[in-house]
Amino acid sequence: MGPSRRRILALAGAAVFAPSAARWGWAQAYPSRPVRVIVPVAAGGPNDTTARLFAQKLTEILGQQFYVENLAGAGGNLGIGTAARAGPDGYTLLAAGGNFVINPSLYTKIPYDPERDFEAVSLMCSSPHVLAVHPSVPASNVTEFIALAKASPGKLSYASAGRGTPAHLAGELFKLAFGVDMTHVPFTGGGPAMTATLGGHTPCVVSALPTGAPYAKAGNVRALAMMSVKRSLLLPDVPTMAEATGTDLAADIVTGLVAPAGTPREIIGLLHRTIATIVAPRDFNDRLLALGFDPVASTPDQFADWIKIEMPSGVKSFARPTSPCSNLVTLCATTSLRSVSRANRAVQLQTGATAGNAV
Repeated sequence: MGPSRRRILALAGAAVFAPSAARWGWAQAYPSRPVRVIVPVAAGGPNDTTARLFAQKLTEILGQQFYVENLAGAGGNLGIGTAARAGPDGYTLLAAGGNFVINPSLYTKIPYDPERDFEAVSLMCSSPHVLAVHPSVPASNVTEFIALAKASPGKLSYASAGRGTPAHLAGELFKLAFGVDMTHVPFTGGGPAMTATLGGHTPCVVSALPTGAPYAKAGNVRALAMMSVKRSLLLPDVPTMAEATGTDLAADIVTGLVAPAGTPREIIGLLHRTIATIVAPRDFNDRLLALGFDPVASTPDQFADWIKIEMPSGVKSFARPTSPCSNLVTLCATTSLRSVSRANRAVQLQTGATAGNAV
């Protein structure tokens, strides 16, 4: 029997990378020029935000620029495929989100294989989703919104960061849990999705907390419920879905760092150690938490095991080239997003919910 999600992440705090002195000296020659970090979604979303935060710190510590390049499109496949084809020299990295492990089961053909084409570096952080509506929507809480949606089947729509993204799957999981019929409107990232709801073009948005919280605080959107196991410090007055409805519905978004397959292990190790160094100080942890992210910083082997487990198993046969994949999205939602939440709860249990542990 393979390792469980709980086992993988619970062991993370005890793992130590210990390269030989010779390898450490070799790795110190890297990087000698700027490093590209591909973000496969549009600017403004949670993966973009975390990638930029970590890129800035990597730049400061390693002495060369780590710069973000947004390559959105095809549900993230454009950017991920570009990273997969890059040379394995450590100078092209990928900030991988949920679509990295979801797309192989959502699309009949994709330009990469998460396990074959990439080396895991670290699962860096995670964040929950929030369900929010435009202020004009006549629903002051999620129960009223569910009733509104049921009264007008198919007439309400919700925006997400794109087809096959964790936000899309979270929206489909919401529909499944409460039996509502809503139209999905995909965008090229969390930022554009939120902009559409701010402008009233889509009445509802399923947003990662870091993207949605500032607008909810300002009253530009009305946050109805957190899709998490506990309330957020950023939006303390917004109930969890379980509190509001009695139905436990939690959906996290994650950001990890991967490199093209064949990248030297010395470079992988150096990048992981640097990420662990980045999340260790209390001030950086507080910065992440203030933005709505929980630090993780797993080891490469733990992240690789996480990728294997989070790859939705046995669902690729459900895909049909001409279908909108609604059934597959629902299946992925129930098998993938809930497991991400369980994995992150395992981290919280192991660390005592204390930020700063390099898990």
